[in-house]
Amino acid sequence: MNSTEFNLQPEVLEDGIIKLIPLQENHFEELCKAASDPLIWEQYPIKDRYKLENFKPFFEGAINSKGAFLILEKATSEIMGTTRFYDYNAENLSVGIGFTFITRKFWGGPYNKAVKKVMIDYAFESLNSVIFHVAFENHRSQKAVLKLGAEKINEVNFNMNGVDILHFEYQLQKQ
Repeated sequence: MNSTEFNLQPEVLEDGIIKLIPLQENHFEELCKAASDPLIWEQYPIKDRYKLENFKPFFEGAINSKGAFLILEKATSEIMGTTRFYDYNAENLSVGIGFTFITRKFWGGPYNKAVKKVMIDYAFESLNSVIFHVAFENHRSQKAVLKLGAEKINEVNFNMNGVDILHFEYQLQKQ
């Protein structure tokens, strides 16, 4: 596959413990239920995304991105959350990975790293770098990205609901 053919949403990405499948409209109800825990969102810029009216635009953005995945625990097919590829740049041979949330049941174990690893491995089949944008308050995600070997390269503001929110930009280069 050459870089101009990078597919933001392959059919399945998986390893021994997780499975990513393309996010579909019919996943809304179950994913919304998984996202309904306020503690999931406490370090995110939109802290009340656990509410239906705030989760719905997040879900619609994921569907419209055509790069989003439902994260499943492979052994049980339990919904763990969602993640996506975004900001594909054919010229720089890069893509972003983010908009991820994982339910608390799966925090602290191997799951987030497994999700990122299958996405990174897939991206590096044809691209040279992966970008992560992490809100300045999201210390858990900052630590996780650093553990992957990414380096902070920039600070950028993203407008979220009319408010500029500082994000740290990290890059992981293909070795």
